[in-house]
Amino acid sequence: MAKKRETTVGRRNDILQLLGEKGEVFVAELSKKFKVSEVTIRNDLDQLEQKNTLIRARGGAIKFETRMVYDQRVVDKSKIHFKEKALIGKEAAKYVKESDIIIIDSGSTTGEMVSNFVDYQDLTVITNALDIANQLISKPNINVIIPGGYLRKNSISLVGPMAEKSLRNLNVDKVFLGVDGIDSRHGLYTPNVEEARLNEVMIEISEEVILLVDSSKFKVRSLAFICTIDKVHRVITDGNILMDDRKRLEDAGVQVIIAGQ
Repeated sequence: MAKKRETTVGRRNDILQLLGEKGEVFVAELSKKFKVSEVTIRNDLDQLEQKNTLIRARGGAIKFETRMVYDQRVVDKSKIHFKEKALIGKEAAKYVKESDIIIIDSGSTTGEMVSNFVDYQDLTVITNALDIANQLISKPNINVIIPGGYLRKNSISLVGPMAEKSLRNLNVDKVFLGVDGIDSRHGLYTPNVEEARLNEVMIEISEEVILLVDSSKFKVRSLAFICTIDKVHRVITDGNILMDDRKRLEDAGVQVIIAGQ
């Protein structure tokens, strides 16, 4: 049972202590713990957010060190952490084998992966990213499958129910996934809800899930949740990944590959 606090300041300090220990707190749980209404707890969290001590999230709050990311154009993202993305893309290309059937998700890092493709004799690539499909036009022995859907201009990719339906009929060896955020305690995130749903389908139909993510994406969340960490088989990242994130991934059974080493 929580120690009774007479002041609002004391309760808010206790909330911050819990947040530091757990990384996130929930309104309903805090209401029961401190024996106050959920309205009171929401007000506590709102006030603490104004002081930049936490970030409000649906149903509760997360530690301030966990950043939120918002939608950006893929052409803009490609200019950020370019060196790391180039190394990750080069490493990821090594995991593409002859006669593979693979999915390549949209993204600046997956685009770097495609630029490192060798002259395969037999490869099938399924991609919803029009810029990636365009890169593969000059590869005569790579069969390219593009699902239907409508164009999401920021990512230059096709999303929506039509794209999801097209993918559900397929079985693939590997999916190479790029995301906007990863919280090693919880999972993968993207700013767009429909993109998240399509990513879920990609994961469901793939034998192996390979995540391409530079270290700046860790401790980052966004609007839409994609999946939990345990759905991922390999993470290819750069040498700046923090040890706590790497340990959580490995403890979850995920192989962590450092590009360029």
